[in-house]
Amino acid sequence: MTQKKPLPHYLGLLGTVSFLSYAAAVIFAPLAYPDYDWKRQAVSDLSTQNAPSLALWNQLSSLYGVCGIACVTAVCIAVQGKLTKALRLGIYMFAAMWWVSVVGFAAFPLSGSEMHEPTMQDIMHIAVTAAVVLLSIAALVLIMLGGYRKLRFVSLAICATIALSLMLVGAIGTGVAPPEYFGVFQRLSNLISVNGFTAVLGIYLFRGKLE
Repeated sequence: MTQKKPLPHYLGLLGTVSFLSYAAAVIFAPLAYPDYDWKRQAVSDLSTQNAPSLALWNQLSSLYGVCGIACVTAVCIAVQGKLTKALRLGIYMFAAMWWVSVVGFAAFPLSGSEMHEPTMQDIMHIAVTAAVVLLSIAALVLIMLGGYRKLRFVSLAICATIALSLMLVGAIGTGVAPPEYFGVFQRLSNLISVNGFTAVLGIYLFRGKLE
């Protein structure tokens, strides 16, 4: 007889829902933004306060934040007293990154101001971004360190390595690539990297691999 999965395991599937919701917003919100160039412009341009795509972005990404937080919170509950210390700490930091991201970006969206000087709201948005990046890097590094030490968690460590590599490639690319490809590299950092790893964590939880 197959043992019934605990409720937190099913909540792991919300990580995939979160990823798909964000991906849908990234892919389809530009339809409501005339002349938007996804290869050149940042994803955040789609959700600024004066963006014509803001309403569609909010609709498509409505499941992104709540499902992402539910997933990583369920993972945190499931791994209490389990895994290695580095893995647990990495997962806790990853969850903290999610809370900072969802709450911080909701509280301080880009103003979309045409002024040359950034507004206080824009400055706070940049500060939230910096906190999210630092927490993401620290979390992924800890998961890598903890995962490579235990044979059964090596695959998770490999996923974390891929996520971190994409994040770094995206960050470097946005700085050195021609401006017309800024958006391409930025999407590596925020869509495929962190959000993709969230889906991976949720799948591991659903399959009972975080024991």
